Amino acid sequence: MSQASSSSPSVAPAADEVLPVDDPILAQPGLDLDALAGHWAAYAARRPMTAEQMRGADVRAQRLGVPALTLMEQAGAAVAAAARATLTATERPPSGLVLILCGPGNNGADGLVAARHLAAAGVRCAVVLVSHEERPDTPAAFENWRRLDGVAEVTLIHTASGHDVAVLLNGLERAALVVDALLGTGVRGRLRSPIAEAVELCGRARALAVPVLAVDTPTAVDLTSGAASDPVVRADVTVTFHRPKQGLLVRPGRLLAGRVLVAPIGIPLAADAG
Repeated sequence: MSQASSSSPSVAPAADEVLPVDDPILAQPGLDLDALAGHWAAYAARRPMTAEQMRGADVRAQRLGVPALTLMEQAGAAVAAAARATLTATERPPSGLVLILCGPGNNGADGLVAARHLAAAGVRCAVVLVSHEERPDTPAAFENWRRLDGVAEVTLIHTASGHDVAVLLNGLERAALVVDALLGTGVRGRLRSPIAEAVELCGRARALAVPVLAVDTPTAVDLTSGAASDPVVRADVTVTFHRPKQGLLVRPGRLLAGRVLVAPIGIPLAADAG
């Protein structure tokens, strides 16, 4: 798909828009993927955008006064809702453990926020920081890592090597869901350890009939072209943000993303040019 023309009309938010953090619909216990897709259908119908356009909208939103942490909070709440809906739709046990694989950057931070919202709903989570470093790289990601300290329903794990990731294979079949919050777009070339082993763990989970939910894009799928690096996550569900992404509408991205949901995160109209 070609890049959207800058002369295309801007995306206007609905007058009655309710964002995920404050949306009572997302708290309903029986919410499944069909209901969630219907609830967010207006966002899925928006004009697709490239990864570069999304980055620009994000930066402009912050310049207009929407803090990065606020956008991240909305994204994480949306991921948590999609996770609960996936558990319902796939008949996985709601009381089962959700394994959230988080990279060191802001894609991982969305997963960290999701863990906090899932914990608030009574869902047990194991949050895995997949990084050579003992803390996330970005200030926003570190802040959300810090906020999980002491949360009763959350177990924090650090995997600094491929061997550390391999330990997570023990009992993986008992997981209710695996969340891929490893890397966003812009991946080039073969993935490095320990991210590569975490991607392979996602593949092992699907082989064991454990569903995989990807945050924004399956790790190693480019949101503009749909091209995939190696290895790559194949997701059952992908929740992306604000507008559909071109790379999830074309092969191979479309095949790797599974069912795609488009969630609002509060990017204002004035930030959405281009």
